Amino acid sequence: MRRWWQSGERAGQKRRGEDLYSTGSDLDRKYWTALALYAILAGLVWFTMDAGTVLVMGRPVQMRLIPLVVIGGLALRTVLARHADKIRHSGEDGGSSASRS
Repeated sequence: MRRWWQSGERAGQKRRGEDLYSTGSDLDRKYWTALALYAILAGLVWFTMDAGTVLVMGRPVQMRLIPLVVIGGLALRTVLARHADKIRHSGEDGGSSASRS
C-alpha cells in the first residue's frame, strides 16, 4: 500500500530531474533575464553610489567603478557560460560544420 508521503517524494524527484535538463527556450529566457537584471543592478549602482575616489595602486579610482567591474565580471561569466552550453549542445547534434570540412 502506498503512503501519501511516498507519492509526494516521487513527484519531487521527478521535478528535480526535469530541472536539470532545461529546454533551450527556457535557458534563453533565463539568460536574457539575468543580463537585464545585471543592467538594472549596474544602473542602481551608478545612480546611488557617491562619485568619491579611492587610491588603487597609487591612482585615484571612482568608487562606483569597483562594483561595476564586479557586476561586469558576473555578466561576462554568464555570457561565456551560455556560449559554452551552445558549443556543448552543438557537439551532441553530430558536430559542427567546421569539423566536416
